[in-house]
Amino acid sequence: MSLDVFAVIMLGALLHATWNAVVKGGGDKLLTTCMITSIASLIALTALPLLPLPARESWPFIGASVILQVAYFVLVAATYRIADMSQTYPIMRGTAPLLVAIISVFLLAESLSVPAWVGIAIISSGILSMAVAPSAGHGKGLMLALVNAGVIAGYTLIDGLGVRKSGAPAAYTLWIFLLTGIPLAAWALAARRTAFCEYCVRHWRQGVVGGLGTVASYGLALWAMTAAPIATVSALRETSILFGVVISALVLKEHLTRVRVIAACIIAAGAMVLRLG
Repeated sequence: MSLDVFAVIMLGALLHATWNAVVKGGGDKLLTTCMITSIASLIALTALPLLPLPARESWPFIGASVILQVAYFVLVAATYRIADMSQTYPIMRGTAPLLVAIISVFLLAESLSVPAWVGIAIISSGILSMAVAPSAGHGKGLMLALVNAGVIAGYTLIDGLGVRKSGAPAAYTLWIFLLTGIPLAAWALAARRTAFCEYCVRHWRQGVVGGLGTVASYGLALWAMTAAPIATVSALRETSILFGVVISALVLKEHLTRVRVIAACIIAAGAMVLRLG
């Protein structure tokens, strides 16, 4: 993996942790999520006329990804409503690389170097060790986080294949965000119109940060998947956990246990090993 690709993935990881922190810090997690995805959809709508259409072969992948992305955003909101970000974010993001690596190797016939496998194993073990630290909403939050990890693995594999068929990574990404934001905005306007509109007026700055963050972070990841193995990109992207843990402590004022700090250090070591792959 080249240094440029590595740097792009790390920037995407930082942006991903940032928009998750916006959701966790929001007074209403579901409305915050709907606001972020609506703004991301508007960003996509503005940019798409300037870009070529993705290839026809990639549209079934876009459709499948949108379904999973909607489920993902709803699960993020539900998880953060009852549990700490410093624990559930690592679990959500950390279980996915194992699933992606197994499927991409055994079903997609991708090959990974020994350092890449070692890095994936280290990162995943560090992330999963987060689960031993108790927190508010631990049981249900853990369950939701694990379910969402499966959703993340699903759309990661779908988009890793779809973006390669698209011939237009940027357009592929933006179509996903456009189509994902529509049903979430429609629900918010139909079920909680007044509350949603007032919430957006009060918190639009956070919405812009979150919307830009989610579009940019996933767009950078999909671009990276055109230049490196899907499993490697997926695992390295999960170093966003390092940023997430720091943000949850400094900005969200969550209590960090020794276990979580040690796990974060293990993740950092895994990222360095993965860089050698």
